[in-house]
Amino acid sequence: MSSQEFQAAYTSIDSTGTFLLQYLKEFRDGLRIQGDESQGLQSIEDEINKALKALQDQKYQVAVIAAMKAGKSTFLNSIIGADVLASETAACTICRTDVRHIKPGETPKLLEYREGERKPVILVEGDAGEIQQKFLQRTREIREQGNPDNTTRFEIEHPIEAISQLSSLTGFTLVDTPGPNEWESANFNINALKQTALEALRTCNAILFILNYASYKDNAVADLFKDVVENRKDFIAENTGKIYFILNKVDQKTERDKEIADVIKDLERELVGFGFCNPVIYPASSRQGLLAKLIQQEKATEKEIKDFEDFFSAKYAERDEKGRRVIPLPEEIAPRALQDSGIPTIQETVIQRITQNSGWNLLSEVVAEIDKAAKAIEDTLNTDIRGWEMGIEALKQKVEEYRKRSENARYKVELVKNTVEQEKQILIQGFSQGINIFADKAKEQIGSEIHKIAESRRSAKSPKLKENLLLPQSVEVKTNNGGFGQIVGEIGERLLELIPSFGPVLGKAFKVTTSLLDGLSESIPEAFNISVSEHIVDSEEFDPYIIRCKTKAEAEKIIKTINKFCPPYIQSWWIDTQDELVREGTNIREKLAIIIQEDIQEISDELSNYLGDALEVKLNINPIQFPSFDFPGIDARIKDVQVAVVEIERKKGKKSRCCDSDQVYYTDEPVTQNRNFFEVNLQQTLQSINQKIDVQTFTNKDLLERVINKQVSADFRSAEKQINDYIKRFQNDFDRVLKERKTKEAEAPEILARLEYQKAKLIEYLSQLSSIRESLNSWKPVK
Repeated sequence: MSSQEFQAAYTSIDSTGTFLLQYLKEFRDGLRIQGDESQGLQSIEDEINKALKALQDQKYQVAVIAAMKAGKSTFLNSIIGADVLASETAACTICRTDVRHIKPGETPKLLEYREGERKPVILVEGDAGEIQQKFLQRTREIREQGNPDNTTRFEIEHPIEAISQLSSLTGFTLVDTPGPNEWESANFNINALKQTALEALRTCNAILFILNYASYKDNAVADLFKDVVENRKDFIAENTGKIYFILNKVDQKTERDKEIADVIKDLERELVGFGFCNPVIYPASSRQGLLAKLIQQEKATEKEIKDFEDFFSAKYAERDEKGRRVIPLPEEIAPRALQDSGIPTIQETVIQRITQNSGWNLLSEVVAEIDKAAKAIEDTLNTDIRGWEMGIEALKQKVEEYRKRSENARYKVELVKNTVEQEKQILIQGFSQGINIFADKAKEQIGSEIHKIAESRRSAKSPKLKENLLLPQSVEVKTNNGGFGQIVGEIGERLLELIPSFGPVLGKAFKVTTSLLDGLSESIPEAFNISVSEHIVDSEEFDPYIIRCKTKAEAEKIIKTINKFCPPYIQSWWIDTQDELVREGTNIREKLAIIIQEDIQEISDELSNYLGDALEVKLNINPIQFPSFDFPGIDARIKDVQVAVVEIERKKGKKSRCCDSDQVYYTDEPVTQNRNFFEVNLQQTLQSINQKIDVQTFTNKDLLERVINKQVSADFRSAEKQINDYIKRFQNDFDRVLKERKTKEAEAPEILARLEYQKAKLIEYLSQLSSIRESLNSWKPVK
């Protein structure tokens, strides 16, 4: 489905829904239905409005992920068609920035969102230049001051030229993701990129990986792809269609460099090796594309025009009649330069991807909702017509029978609710198990690294050690899923197969690629020299878990090495765990929603069949519907695991307290000639790490339980509301017709004629919806 076809279908659905709302108003006015009598029709009107609002408010997110100096900001600017984001030479993105499309003519804004504050701060309103300047200023403040305001993300409201002609994509957002956090560390933060990439894979409609033509084989890029793909090959394969690779800055190629086509083939082999099947790669010159767009729009500054002339105009030079080399004016070659930049091709491809998948799903859901509403109106018309045709006593009897049936239906809905509550608890326990596995495995792996250090030191001192100083055994990982069988046995086994088995998957993720022992041995060899420890306290029993240092600087160096090692690994393992939780959560929630849907649908069908038989009319099926959804709550609420470790103790013998945070020791008699020393206790360090992991996982389990409770309950409430509205609507219809029969019996022929006319008019809208649905089905994406 092309963007033009999508736009046409969008417009057709929107206009049909709007006409149906007008029809409903005329229908109510014609029958003079007001007050409580109109509750059933009011619920139908609400559903149509809700569907049309979903059509207008649908969000389409395209995430852009890049390593440092790949030209991400310039690429985004080329899509936006304005120099609004700071380029790599000025600043790096320090936190997520959403560029949300607004209509041309509306005032662009820069907003800042802060943790704990519900409303964003408006930093500036103005043109692209003003936004970029303020954005740069705020970026520098955060980098220099360490983010004292707890800024979580920025949002730029600005027209996006790439979709400016498509009103159907008004909810389009470009997600500018953070790369290396320069304001925190000089090192490249692979974990931050990994978490961003995994979240984008789950939640965004398309993901663009921007690679620098000159450095696409950088280790940082390779490490990112390895981490993203590892243990996720099936998931990656399912989402391959929304992943694109942009080979940026191809304009920097020189005559001595490989041909672009050869570089792309080389990159394809690299990506396939990482696990991306049939990777889609597009060459691009973002700077050329941006400047060409600005020149076409007559928005380019003198400097931008000069840059275009200096860097891009020469390749479009022509020969005149005398053979002289003539360079065309920038405005003459801008359209061709834009096309040659590769930016239009990338835009069209990504938009087509969005419209064929997420866009198609949206249109289909909205058509289904509007069609359901139209058929509900038809059911009301059929009920009214039959109510005026049958005798009034017979109608009273049918109304009384319906009350009993509807009460029974509500009772059955309560039974479904009780079952859902039990199934929800199984779901919570399943995910708690996943978090427990993370905690056990993380502690086991870090413990193993700490024990290796002690073992190395013990081995060097082995002849003098007692048996009780042997290494402790590794932590035993316990996973308890015995509770599932007991609970499932009480309510049936239909959810048992949905519970994820996290152990085998997560077990593969807990790896270390470097050794803490090697890191300490290389950076602090003096701390591992046994003779140093011996001459400090020769008379004391040697403990391989206590590292004694002559100076505080030595001890702090050990601390720095341990802190540098542990948190990144623990955070990486948590990212893997969280990713698995979210993906399984989405899958299970959808399956559980289907179970709820089927249970409520069965109750609804029983009621519909009874009504149809009792009234001797054909009623439409009342489809219990859920829109497509993901499981975003875990992403939004479960926090990153942060672990701070190690305190130094400075010893001289007898413990006292000092004014600082260190524990200080004194003795009346000198133990050695070097009485002062600092020590790092590895066992206490490990205990501290384990405690912090336990505190964090306890918090996350609590958050997880609240998220699941909220979201699964919302799914049930949605189904419950749909059948309750259905029950009430017929009750209102019956009550209204009975009331009218008592006062308007003489007008029965005119009322019946009006109802038949309204029904014939409604059939026209149903026919239009049927045609739209057939057209959509012909564009149905292939899974």
